[in-house]
Amino acid sequence: MTPGITNPHTARRNLFALSGLILWVVALVPPVLSWAGNYEFVQALQFSLFCLVIPFLLVVGGPWRWLALTSDEPFQVDSDGKLVGPTRLRRFDVVARSMKAHKGHRRAVIFVLLFVADVILWRLSPVVDTLVHNSWLTIVESLCLVIVGALLWVELVVAPPFEPSANRPYRIGVSAVAMWTLWVIAYLMAMGQGSWYPAFHYSAGRWPSAWLDQLLTMGLIWFISAGAFLPVIFSNLNQWLKSEDDPDDELHQLIRKDRVRGFFGARPS
Repeated sequence: MTPGITNPHTARRNLFALSGLILWVVALVPPVLSWAGNYEFVQALQFSLFCLVIPFLLVVGGPWRWLALTSDEPFQVDSDGKLVGPTRLRRFDVVARSMKAHKGHRRAVIFVLLFVADVILWRLSPVVDTLVHNSWLTIVESLCLVIVGALLWVELVVAPPFEPSANRPYRIGVSAVAMWTLWVIAYLMAMGQGSWYPAFHYSAGRWPSAWLDQLLTMGLIWFISAGAFLPVIFSNLNQWLKSEDDPDDELHQLIRKDRVRGFFGARPS
């Protein structure tokens, strides 16, 4: 590459990383922080940014490169089939190399279960009411959601030096479970007789009304989660169906391997 010319791929990654960091800061300071204490739909938007949007932008952008925690050099496979990587492995490179060398769906399953537990925890009525009355705890919420969300996205998208360790069918299933969890939470919130969160007070003539606030909350969570996970689901499904191997045979093989592990405790070759 000619000196002085920025690699478009690197520039795009920098834009993603910078956008994620800016959104993180914006969501933690006024006026968004104060609005989140008054309006349920703003609190839901803040929650969605923490658990979905910001982790995705950070994983794809990889701001840890700026801290020299990873290298931009890709991993490759030599003539002997051995995995070789950057000449100088950095801290995150070691993790990424281990993920690439040990394929499997276990990490993806563990991370989606952590994600499900995390989002349910931070949408519970006592927890949200505590956040409304103690806005400084939003920092703790953001750290928990962003970290767990980033772990999930690492197993869903290719973001050098990281590469998902699970096969495409598992990535599809993991994405669907995460999305449906958020959809169910949003649906239950919207269908309730009243707000789940007593900390939000509604008076006559206040905008939005309790009903509209709940409806906006559901719509935001549905829309953002669909926008985050549906592209992953359809992209992996498309690539899986285009693969040289018969997708039905691959799925049957995965099921057989799981049965062998579960019933016989044997490790498939």
